[in-house]
Amino acid sequence: MAQPHSHVFLGDRLVPADQATVGVASSAVLYGLSVYTVFPVLVEGGSRHAFRLADHFRRLEESCKIIGIDRFAQEWDHSRFEVGVRELVAANAPADDVFVRVSVHVVESIPGTRVRGCAIQVSMFVYDAVPIVPQDGMRLKSSPWRRIPDNAIPSRAKVNGAYVNSVLAKQDAIDSGYDDCVFLDGSGHVCELSAANIFLVRGGTLITPDVSCDILDGINRRTVLTLAHEEGIPVRERTVDLTELYIADEVFVTGTSAGAAPVFEIDGRTVGAGIVGPVTTALRKRHAAALRGDTEHGWVTPLS
Repeated sequence: MAQPHSHVFLGDRLVPADQATVGVASSAVLYGLSVYTVFPVLVEGGSRHAFRLADHFRRLEESCKIIGIDRFAQEWDHSRFEVGVRELVAANAPADDVFVRVSVHVVESIPGTRVRGCAIQVSMFVYDAVPIVPQDGMRLKSSPWRRIPDNAIPSRAKVNGAYVNSVLAKQDAIDSGYDDCVFLDGSGHVCELSAANIFLVRGGTLITPDVSCDILDGINRRTVLTLAHEEGIPVRERTVDLTELYIADEVFVTGTSAGAAPVFEIDGRTVGAGIVGPVTTALRKRHAAALRGDTEHGWVTPLS
């Protein structure tokens, strides 16, 4: 089980991890009223860099705007965010790759079910970069729990409270002997995993549910789509049926905490030949290189 490293950024300063707390009467605790993002910090030869830092700040901005957390835009900008990240990483001085989780908590005490004008607190912590899914071939189960639709809790916002939906679905998969779930929408179309986007390959074409399919518009998803275009791989973003996954040549998933991980089995059916396919192999290689800063996209922010 991953644990926060020793120093946590909370509010406007660094504090020991065991002192980084949010009040039990806050909206963050009472209603799950926080939004968050997670990004990797890679360690190379003693130097450290963050991947797509500006995009992760933009995700926080957009999540707050969607939910109505207006104080974040008033109190934080990218410069302040980056300073906080730098202070946090420098204080913890990780020797290996880590993830950084940044949350915007609504900390107003017992405000009732409202959000505008409520006080916020930003937290940032570092933890070991341990993938949340197997990297050598995973087994998935379609979930009996349906993905929350965008018109109930917006999928584009990473809202902490919404992840109860993911917990129900993933726990069902684990209890059934699988690694993770495949979420379907109310019409039975494929959305994503509990915390990762999904891709399939058929006839050399890379296919993934589009952003209107109750999915998170994932930053690593966008990264893979960019890299696929550069590799000359045909790409289609569209509605996907569950049975298409059964007959796909390849399936893989993406996410900060999932990496780019191949899927070998879905609902007891072997995907393709049950090995990592050529498209997955090519995109995993490009994705790993992008994380390490081997591309010219401006995706890497040196931190030390």
